[in-house]
Parts: sequence; structure tokens; C-alpha cells
Amino acid sequence: MKIAGEAGLAPQIRDENAQERILITDFVESKQFPDDFAPLIARTLRKLHSLAHFPKVASYFDTADDQIRQFRAAGLLPENETDELFRRYADIIKVYPQNDTDHVACHIDLKPQNILFDGNRVWLVDWEAARLDDRYVDLAVAANFFVRDEADEENYLREYFGESAGEYRRSRFYLMRQAVHVANATLFLLWAAESGMRIDADQEAPDFRDFHQRIVSGEVDLATNEAKLQYGRVHMNETLRNMRTQQFEDAMARVADFHAGTSAP
Repeated sequence: MKIAGEAGLAPQIRDENAQERILITDFVESKQFPDDFAPLIARTLRKLHSLAHFPKVASYFDTADDQIRQFRAAGLLPENETDELFRRYADIIKVYPQNDTDHVACHIDLKPQNILFDGNRVWLVDWEAARLDDRYVDLAVAANFFVRDEADEENYLREYFGESAGEYRRSRFYLMRQAVHVANATLFLLWAAESGMRIDADQEAPDFRDFHQRIVSGEVDLATNEAKLQYGRVHMNETLRNMRTQQFEDAMARVADFHAGTSAP
């Protein structure tokens, strides 16, 4: 947070006491996010990812893999409902470049509650999860809330990269979005189950885009057990829908071909 504060990405720290877990920062009066917030958060991420390396290093895929193991061990849903989900996630793991050395300073937890907009600038708070990781994690997490359609996605990635993303970077972004869906599905359903909520295989889930807009507006509070249950189902349904498309197959092939040296960016 000190590094981010010095870069103007987080409120400045005025006093701290690690033993007492007390942190005093500048106050930011937060205003409503504008409709065209995607380019603003993209510029913020580009600046964040250019910072000096954070001291902590971790892999988003390692975290996701651990959550999946816990989820499967808990037996919360029938195997026949989750088999396709985890099989296709394993396919992503096979082609996605996990040993990429281009890891950058990431926030990781870019939910709207950790993003403040003062009317001019974007500020990021709650840096507990921050670390060195794949830039596409931050891009994918923020996109869930602020990228509404293909046009938004094009502008979002162009703003971040400073040029057209190109087929490879769009494909890698798309695959990371699916990995984030799987991670969120398993995490939130585990949390819901731990609170005593019943995970019903036939339960209908809200619309993905509508549910995220309700989170952004504050209408949905993910601290409630019912919201955790719904959110887990929202992510599971969204990624299963995406994984059954030609776009998913094309993205898989494009990333695999690029790292095999048989295609251009």
C-alpha cells in the first residue's frame, strides 16, 4: 500500500501500527461510478502494473487449484454436474502460460468495494491480497464488474495496452476470465456451505451481468450467505456457458499455438 500510495493509486498512509493492526490514511470521498468506468480502471491497472515489484509472489492458479480440491473433497454438488466444469478448467491449465516470467504488481481483489472514485481519479484500497502475479488476473477480475459487452472489452483492453490487444492477448484474457469464474464459483459455494446454506444442483442463478451491476450499485452485499450462494452459481453458470462456445475453443487453440511458436500475436 505504501508503494501504491507513493504512486498516487492508494490513499496516502499517515500513521500505522502493525502490532495493533491500525492504519490511518487520507480520506477519499467516493462518488458513484460513471457508466464508462472501464477505460478509467484500465488506465489505473496499467499504472499499477508498471510499479516496482511487490515483495510477495504467488500464483492465482495455485490458489484456484487449492479451492477446487477443497470443493471436490466437500462433495457439495454431484460429480456429473461439475465434471465438465473441472475438465474444461484442466484444459485451460494445459495451454495457459503459467510459468510466464512477466509477472507484475497486482491488487488481486478488485471488487467495487475496494475501488473508490472521487469524481476525477480512481483509488484502490484493501491491499491485503496484493502480490506479484499475472496481469490478466487483475484485468479479468475488474472486467466482471465494469466490462458489459464486446465494445466495452475492446476499449478496455485498448486503453490498457495502449493499442489494439490483438488476437492472442484477447484470447489469453478470455481464458483467464474463465479461470476467475471457476475460482469464484468454488470459493463462494464453499463459503456458502460453511455457513450452512444448502447447495441445490437445480437452483437457478441470477443473470451474470445484472447481478454484477447490482453489486456495483450496492444493492447486493456479498457478505450475506444468500448472496455468496447466488454468486457462486452465477460464476459457475457463466463459465459453463462460455466453455461451450466456439470462442472458447478458438481462444484455447490460439494461446496454445502462440506458445508452440506456430502463430503471431
